[in-house]
Amino acid sequence: MPPSAPRVSVIVPVHNGSATLAACLHGLSTNPGGAFEVIVVDDRSTDDSASIARACGARVVQNCGGPGPAAARNAGAGAANGDLLLFVDADVLVDPSIVERIIEMLDADPSLHAVFGSYDDEPSALNFVSQYKNLFHHYTHQTARAESTSFWAGCGAIRRATFTAVGGFDDEKYARPSTEDIELGMRLSRAGFRVRLDRTLQVKHLKRWTYSSVARTDILDRAYPWATLLLSQPAIPDDLNLRWQHRVSAALVIFLMLAAPFLLLGHKRFYGLPVGATAFVLICFALVHVLVLNRKFYRFLLGVRGVAFTLRAIPLHFCYYFYSGATFAWCWLRRPRRQAVERPASAASL
Repeated sequence: MPPSAPRVSVIVPVHNGSATLAACLHGLSTNPGGAFEVIVVDDRSTDDSASIARACGARVVQNCGGPGPAAARNAGAGAANGDLLLFVDADVLVDPSIVERIIEMLDADPSLHAVFGSYDDEPSALNFVSQYKNLFHHYTHQTARAESTSFWAGCGAIRRATFTAVGGFDDEKYARPSTEDIELGMRLSRAGFRVRLDRTLQVKHLKRWTYSSVARTDILDRAYPWATLLLSQPAIPDDLNLRWQHRVSAALVIFLMLAAPFLLLGHKRFYGLPVGATAFVLICFALVHVLVLNRKFYRFLLGVRGVAFTLRAIPLHFCYYFYSGATFAWCWLRRPRRQAVERPASAASL
């Protein structure tokens, strides 16, 4: 690395992101002492994302590899000059002070190889679905363990040597926005590289969600690839939204959905038991337990958005548990009996 090279390379993959890219890059316009460079990787955009990036002073790199943000981030890393790589999504606002804090954190602890943050609790989109989706992500990260087995590329930094040692993002398996950053975090953890979730590294999300985009993204780009990834691991981590409370909640919500049709049987009896009444009691039992298991999240929503918002959010949260749990069960039933887990590079090799 040349002596005059910046310490940090901020890598922003973009595909038709003209609606938010300028705001994202404007947040990175303050660069004290040339501490970082900004590389925008244009992933085959058909809008004016590339020209916007150039107008904002960013260096634009074309993604000539496979499609998707995993390949785009790898292309950005290949063009980077910094010894620290900070991956930022094109639809977030990042305070430039975050870059300085990341440098301080990684310089202060040589055993720390990567660090990532979360969304803040004030997304720019004001519609209910966007607020709920953002707050769910914020709460999940803010209550997770600091020592993580995951990674988040919305705002996550990694030492360049470490990134190279593990082979970067898996751009062959993940050709579209998915769980490629989570997979990278798991690979880092298996190789013995420390990853930290720092709750103070918060960025503002600019994306506007709708009911249909949440369902489509959560099932096709989150639940299915995440379930497939988890089933390929030696063990499922007890962290983020995979803790035992969440697993039990998913099972109970699926039970609720399966038991609901029996309410229509009314007073019909099965082995002497009234089917409708029995189903009602079991559903109430499961419902109460799901509410209790998730009381801290609902209490958080009450505190930041009030009663009406929380009452609207609970059904959405139940839907999340249903399709996440059902997708995992489906993948588990279809999984190969034996799966080989790759052997990543070791931290000792650096």
